[in-house]
Amino acid sequence: MYSLTDQIRRSSRSANICLIEAYRKRKYPSYFVSKLTDVDMENSETQGWLEFSLACDYLSREIYDKLKEQSDEVGRIVQYMIDNPGKFGAG
Repeated sequence: MYSLTDQIRRSSRSANICLIEAYRKRKYPSYFVSKLTDVDMENSETQGWLEFSLACDYLSREIYDKLKEQSDEVGRIVQYMIDNPGKFGAG
């Protein structure tokens, strides 16, 4: 249980840090989008760990659904940023 919890923490924190790095380099659109794809990857990893946690009965379905919905929302926002980098100051 500790290992899964640790992995969820790490990947979700990494998504945040990648987003900060992307925004700091928004002057370079290609770099901005590249870092945003890293955010998406880390968010997907978080979802994978949540699925493992649910399968191992470390999370209730209710908590899983709440966390999954939040992660899905992050994914939608990140995809919007990837598709529209100019709206976020890239370039």
